[in-house]
Amino acid sequence: MKELKICLLVLIFITVGTGALFAQQLVYQPVNPSFGGNPLNGNWLLSSASLQDNTTDPSLADQVQDPFADFQNNLNRSILSQLSRNLTNQIFGEGGELQEGLFQLGDFSIEIIETLDGVQISIFDLLTGNETTILVPYP
Repeated sequence: MKELKICLLVLIFITVGTGALFAQQLVYQPVNPSFGGNPLNGNWLLSSASLQDNTTDPSLADQVQDPFADFQNNLNRSILSQLSRNLTNQIFGEGGELQEGLFQLGDFSIEIIETLDGVQISIFDLLTGNETTILVPYP
C-alpha cells in the first residue's frame, strides 16, 4: 500500500512538473495599429468601422442633384482645361522651352520672367486688381 502511495505521488509530481515545461509567458499584442498593433490590420479595422457607421451627414441630405448645374460645371471645366492647354502651348512653345512674356487669359494677365533666382510667374486679376507672384527656383 505504501508503494502505491509513493507511485501515486511520483505520478502526480511528474504530471505537475511536465505541465510547467510546456507553459509559456502570455504576451498582450494590441490589434489596432494606432496602439502598436500590426499595421496590416488598418484596412480591416476601417472597413469594419465603416460598415458599423449608420449615421448620415445632415449637410448631404439637403443637396439635390441638378443635371443642368452638373452640365454647366462640366462645360466650365472643359473650357478651362482647353484654355489651360492653349496657354501652356503658348508659354512653352513647340520645343518645350519656356517663353518669357505677357499672356492674356480672359480676366487674367500672366507675366513670366526669368530671374537669377528662378522663374517668376506673376498672375494679375484684371477685375479685382489682386496679384499673385510665384517664384520657381532653379534646381
